[in-house]
Amino acid sequence: MALNQKRLVKPMKKLRRLFSKLDSDPVPEQVHDLRTNARRFEAAFQALALDDAGIPNSVLKDLARLRKRAGKVRDMDVLTEFAATIRPHDEEECHVRLLEHLGARRQKQARKLNADVRKLGPVLRKEIDRAASRTVKLLRANGGGTADNIGATATATAVKLSAQLASPPRLNKTNLHPYRLKVKDLQNVLLMAEGPSRPRFVEDLGQVKDAIGEWHDYAELLAIASKILNHTGRCSLLADLKRTVESKYDEALALAVKLRETYLDKGSRPNKKGPAAAGTPRPPVWEAMAQLAG
Repeated sequence: MALNQKRLVKPMKKLRRLFSKLDSDPVPEQVHDLRTNARRFEAAFQALALDDAGIPNSVLKDLARLRKRAGKVRDMDVLTEFAATIRPHDEEECHVRLLEHLGARRQKQARKLNADVRKLGPVLRKEIDRAASRTVKLLRANGGGTADNIGATATATAVKLSAQLASPPRLNKTNLHPYRLKVKDLQNVLLMAEGPSRPRFVEDLGQVKDAIGEWHDYAELLAIASKILNHTGRCSLLADLKRTVESKYDEALALAVKLRETYLDKGSRPNKKGPAAAGTPRPPVWEAMAQLAG
């Protein structure tokens, strides 16, 4: 089969180590690794149907809780990094106030993450270790076509996710960030495939995912800054942020539209009463998905 065992098991090993290392003040790299590897484990769990292999769904529930908690810490890390690069003229006080606010929120969320890891980590380590062992056994299985069935399951998941790229018919500021989750989920499944290099489609999914994420992060920073920086008169820091948010949105939207134009057929036009018809994936998409099945 054509699923890469190392790519599937590596996130599980990283998660087990992270549960042992995380403290009340984790470094940004640890927080990022927790979120990224949790997402990849969730994708593998669904694509390989690990619940049928004896791994309880409660693992996903508990891991999702940690991932979301880590996401709140990660948000503050990213927003602090963005805020630190802003050098507005005559707004030093606002700049310092914003950075202090982000730092305080980061500390609060980091303590909550540490508490959840201490509570859920021991059981999760055991279950994820079992999941890694089951995954290896499934991938090495020869009898009854088990390995081929896993590849087929992963491919079917990718086909379903790729069809969702055509929806909604029009992307805007309201639905662009939820659309990113579809892009991320599909990319995570396709990254399970064996192969010396990634297909261009997978790389383009990553580019769109990152661009939308960056726009959304800047929009969040603007929302926070607008709430805490309430001095009278024009604030050049807020003005700079607003321009950046609009620029990042235009860039992200253009990349998302280009992705659909490049990799999906237009399909039939949606009528005013009925839903939009999903665009059919073009050959490069099928080729990327075929690597999962071998």
